[in-house]
Amino acid sequence: MSLDRRSIIKGAVGAATLPALGGLPYRSARAQAANTIRIGVLNDQSGLYRDISGPGSTHAVQMAVRESGITQRGINVEVVQADHQNRPDVGSTVARQWYDQNGIDVIVDVPTSSVALAVSTITREKNKLFINSGAATSDLTGSACSPNTIHWTYDTYMLAKGTGGAMVAAGGRTWFFITADYAFGHALERDTTAFVNAAGGRVLGGVRTPFPGTTDFSSFLQQAQRSRANVIGLANAGGDTINSIKQAAEFRITRGGTKLAGLLVFVTDVHSLGLEVAQGLVVTESFYWDLNDRTRAFTQRLGATPGNLRPSMVQAGCYSGVLHYLKAVADMGVAAAKASGAEAANRMKAMPTSDDAFGEGTVRPDGRKVHPAYLFEVKTPAESRGAWDYYKLVSTIPANEAFRPITEGGCSLVRS
Repeated sequence: MSLDRRSIIKGAVGAATLPALGGLPYRSARAQAANTIRIGVLNDQSGLYRDISGPGSTHAVQMAVRESGITQRGINVEVVQADHQNRPDVGSTVARQWYDQNGIDVIVDVPTSSVALAVSTITREKNKLFINSGAATSDLTGSACSPNTIHWTYDTYMLAKGTGGAMVAAGGRTWFFITADYAFGHALERDTTAFVNAAGGRVLGGVRTPFPGTTDFSSFLQQAQRSRANVIGLANAGGDTINSIKQAAEFRITRGGTKLAGLLVFVTDVHSLGLEVAQGLVVTESFYWDLNDRTRAFTQRLGATPGNLRPSMVQAGCYSGVLHYLKAVADMGVAAAKASGAEAANRMKAMPTSDDAFGEGTVRPDGRKVHPAYLFEVKTPAESRGAWDYYKLVSTIPANEAFRPITEGGCSLVRS
């Protein structure tokens, strides 16, 4: 598949960008390039994951560059963005061109697990760095772990333990899954099933929905109803989740006592649904703009993301991951960071993390960024105090419990 270069690199943006090098002497141009970190934000710029990542992730990365202070050290930073269209072939083509022809040092974000797994493999092959914020599959720090990949924000294990565990504890003993038919959906169904079975529950069945392109979930919801399961587990995300929940409300599925488990629901999804429809949903997130003073300060500095939305946890993760990466670059030097993505990842693992979006944390040897996760319930319209006041905190999952134990993932980087 051929891609026009203009569709891959939409322009240099960020706190500091390279000037045009054509008029510089050759040695000066080489020196400028050698002292430049290039960050590629690769995500869904126009499809069903645009609101949770898209231009908002680039906006967050730009703020991380500004707040890192790295340009005051004389280090140049260039940020570019591209749309992978939720397709592994497109994402792979962009990643290879960025690494081989455009000098990109680190790729950030990459929602859609199938794309993320492909980019992770290419990144290891090229010895660059991949900081994933948008994809969910826990395989990125398990069977498909890489010394060049760090999984920053959330994963299917965290979601399964949070939302899935809460639904079982509340009496949801029998489940039926509506699953997006690609790597993310499969991993989320798998990890949630493990928690359901461990708690003595049962999975009665499931259906796989085509991805991308499904908009009518009525037949899948009716199939779930006929199973007589207590809980319909929605192992999907973005527009798929929004459409599933809206259509379930239209069919009045929850009126008969059946519960919906939105296993991956973002604050932007709740905004799209409205509180009248979303009220009562239990969701698991690792960031919420109104969680505490630090998250509110972060959100105020960031401002509204494109589309006049509050930041999602994916966008917050892009900020947090790039901020930590640039701290590592400042610590180890530009030349060393550009020479080996694996060594840059190792330096990030050796340094504690700290930022206003996630607070304090660490990066494990398997590449898993560790921080608390939060179980929220969506407020009723009467409980909401105003715009974007959507969540009430139910419980906090401590950092050391929120993610799969490092010894259980099967990552080859972990010594037994």
